[in-house]
Amino acid sequence: MPATAAISTSPQILAEQAADAEAVDALVLAAFGPGRFAKTAERLRENARQVRGFTAWDGERLIGSVRLWSVTVGATPAWFLGPIAVDEASRMSGLGAALVAACVEAAQAAGVPGVILIGDPPYFARFGFEPAPQARLPGPADPRRVMWLAVDAPVPSGDILPNSLTELFVRGRDA
Repeated sequence: MPATAAISTSPQILAEQAADAEAVDALVLAAFGPGRFAKTAERLRENARQVRGFTAWDGERLIGSVRLWSVTVGATPAWFLGPIAVDEASRMSGLGAALVAACVEAAQAAGVPGVILIGDPPYFARFGFEPAPQARLPGPADPRRVMWLAVDAPVPSGDILPNSLTELFVRGRDA
């Protein structure tokens, strides 16, 4: 390395690539354990199309990830954020916040009407998320933890449903 090159101590956040999938899945499993498969959010993600993902790398080591999924809230298209996974040694470093910020920037750049998630209101309020009490998940979830970030639409109401590739094709054809 040349003497003038700076050594970066910050993790590098990149768009998730197809080759990252196995490492991301392992990180999410390590962060949340097998219990995550029973959660309503996981049921929603299973049937939704992933639209974006971000990974955080410390050199060659994956230390964080987050994904965004295509959903509809009532009649409003949206992205569903989660899960956010950070490896144990990197927690409390601000990495989760950096991953959320990457999602917010991507949603704004794409012009998606909004981003919805299930999470801790005090944590996510700092990014502009607000309660979405009329948004209903297809299973048990604390409605106080359902939050909306308005990009180009007010807080919606209605069922949160996954958008699969087939649904998007049919909607596009019929529109």
